[in-house]
Amino acid sequence: MLQKVEGIVLRSIDYGETNKILTIYSREIGKFGAVARGAKKPNSRLASVSQPFTYGYFLCFTGQGLGTIQQGEIIEIFRSITNDLISTAYASYIVELLDKSTDERKNNPFLFELLYQTLKYIDEGYEPQIIKNIFEIKMLPVLGLRPNFDCCAICGNQDGPFVFSIKEAGILCEHCLHHDPHHLKVNQATIRLLRLFFHFDLNRLGTINVKESTKKELETCISAYYEEYSGVYLKTKKFLQQLDKLQ
Repeated sequence: MLQKVEGIVLRSIDYGETNKILTIYSREIGKFGAVARGAKKPNSRLASVSQPFTYGYFLCFTGQGLGTIQQGEIIEIFRSITNDLISTAYASYIVELLDKSTDERKNNPFLFELLYQTLKYIDEGYEPQIIKNIFEIKMLPVLGLRPNFDCCAICGNQDGPFVFSIKEAGILCEHCLHHDPHHLKVNQATIRLLRLFFHFDLNRLGTINVKESTKKELETCISAYYEEYSGVYLKTKKFLQQLDKLQ
């Protein structure tokens, strides 16, 4: 079936001497793979739309297997991402997380908007680690995970202070700390941000100003939770960790 879709290129790999296979996340049909014939040729009309992070319209034949890209029209290129190593690293992590967390041909307009807005914020110069953390939290329900950030995971107490518990998949009040001897003691700003990231509309994101200590705690909590429950292992995470050591 010939279909026009609005999508973002997640991955592009060489296929033969002149072709590429694209993995695209689209508004209409979710994630799908398609061959862009001749896209490796510099003068190909598909060369520019076959680059990772390209947002565009794609006219393609879609069937049970790989589709075939017939035409492409660029809507937006995230130039700041493609021209900056750190931004590219964070964007690569985000698209790999989406890729590994979703099945093919599962329509989800919310995820498309989340992906677009996340890449847009990174491209505009927002703090990439915080944008990544927000995206990670927003992806948890997609993975079937719903940590309790609103009240104590044991007794339901809504009054802090709280700690974060990997074992109990949420926050614990001071009366329930004994349920997890290995709980993570974090400042209350970290707890509030975890709760905020889970619930708020990313389109309403304003100015971000987070202390370095809070950034480290957010990274520790989210990373530990993902390692324990998600079953998702990303190659790009190691590269981000290496970059973090160099900064």
